[in-house]
Amino acid sequence: MANQHSTTRSPTPTEHALAAEVDGLRLLLAQREAEIAALRDDAAHAGERRNAFLALLAHELRNPLAPISLANTMLAKLPEPSAGLLNVHAVIHRQVQHLTRLLDELLDAASLNSGTMILARSPAPLVALLRRALQTVQVRILERHQQLLLDMPEELTVNADPVRLAQAFANLLVNASKYTGDGGIIRVAVRAHEGRAVVTVADNGAGMEPALLACIFDPFTQGPRTPVRSEGGLGVGLNVVRMIVELHDGKVVGASDGPGRGSVFTVSLPLWAGDAGSGAPLAGAARVGRRILLVEDNLDANDTLGQLLLAEGHDVTAAYDGIAGLSLARTQVFDVLICDINLPGLDGYELITQLRRTAGAHIPFAIAISGYGRPADRTRAIAAGFGQYVVKPLDIDALLALVASEAVTACITAASNAR
Repeated sequence: MANQHSTTRSPTPTEHALAAEVDGLRLLLAQREAEIAALRDDAAHAGERRNAFLALLAHELRNPLAPISLANTMLAKLPEPSAGLLNVHAVIHRQVQHLTRLLDELLDAASLNSGTMILARSPAPLVALLRRALQTVQVRILERHQQLLLDMPEELTVNADPVRLAQAFANLLVNASKYTGDGGIIRVAVRAHEGRAVVTVADNGAGMEPALLACIFDPFTQGPRTPVRSEGGLGVGLNVVRMIVELHDGKVVGASDGPGRGSVFTVSLPLWAGDAGSGAPLAGAARVGRRILLVEDNLDANDTLGQLLLAEGHDVTAAYDGIAGLSLARTQVFDVLICDINLPGLDGYELITQLRRTAGAHIPFAIAISGYGRPADRTRAIAAGFGQYVVKPLDIDALLALVASEAVTACITAASNAR
């Protein structure tokens, strides 16, 4: 048998070149993947810095807004105020609301886009949510002599965060009023369709071009400035609407027949499958006197809020820093603690933590107030021991309702039974 010799063929120059090219491409791919990973990290860090800056900006702007809003509330409570004074009060109220809404929209857009917004959902009556939203825009609609036509015959229940969903509807109504001229018509209708609640907000205002309609829910998108549009904005209101509705497993769409022919926004939400009458009531609580410890280092905010609480029949003790507040809370009995978070000496988180660790101390119902409105700030406050977290500038009616609520009464009863 002849010997068989195996031979190894040397690569040709062409094969050498191809192998070198493959190695080069692999190296280039690895470099590009590393660059993409670095860009993702940079984008994540930039997002974190942006959100931190927005939170700080909102805090610094809300702090002066709080005493302005409270002082303005006191103007309307003066005995026999003149027509001129009431007009000044109305102007300040509108502008404070406008600034507050701009801040809220910026922060909401940031938290929604970063996925950090958390909903507190429960069965809620849809018509009541819409009426809450209508209250926030009623003054602007009246001032522009716009007609608001309501078709809400059905009481439908949805599983919703009442505050957030009402905010989404308010944004739609603000948008309709903004782009509708004086004397224009805004229609709100509610109906049930195939297991879903359908809400339409329609107007006969400026309308939209198809190009604008295609991106109307994108952040920082706005219609053209025209004489119809009487005020500015940040272009995030409809973006917030879409994200809140989608968090509720719903959908929102916009439609228009073109410029000058109005717009229609339709929100579709799943109906609550349980008892339709189980929605939580949205009305305020009855007036009742409480013993309140108010801890707030801003002198104007402390004094004005204290006077408002006194005028409502409450007994108010004021402290202007965390150390004094903790000392008073340890040595006296209060029904309610209203405590700012960013305090000198001892911040609100540490104050409530140390108070709860104090043997034998009476623990009041604790309400945190702060210029920070991020979900993480709220979560931290509740974890520290606060019962509620309220963002500045304060909605004084909501705060008064909370102070007089059954939650505070239950806290008082539980403390009394423990003694």
